Amino acid sequence: MSEVLLVISNTPDRATAESIAGALVASHAAACVNILAECSSIYRWEGKIEHATEVPLLIKTTADAYPRLEAELRKLHPYELPEIIAIPVTAGLPAYLDWVKSETRKTP
Repeated sequence: MSEVLLVISNTPDRATAESIAGALVASHAAACVNILAECSSIYRWEGKIEHATEVPLLIKTTADAYPRLEAELRKLHPYELPEIIAIPVTAGLPAYLDWVKSETRKTP
């Protein structure tokens, strides 16, 4: 069975975060998306230090669904280079992990 992944991405505002989260869950690319509180990000972009307020997403998916999730996230995300980081989930409540797997096997 496909491994569960936690995917992290940041969005520029809450409306964008909600739009992306809704689309990912509706398409079964993700089982669940947590939209976190605004945070401050400091990073170097095109040679300059940038300061931004962003809204983080915690996205639950599987390795099998990840290519669909990444393609959809890249299509929906307004950033030229969106943060998309996938972290393997090595342990968790078995029933929850099974639910993530079930939800991401479905098609819209």
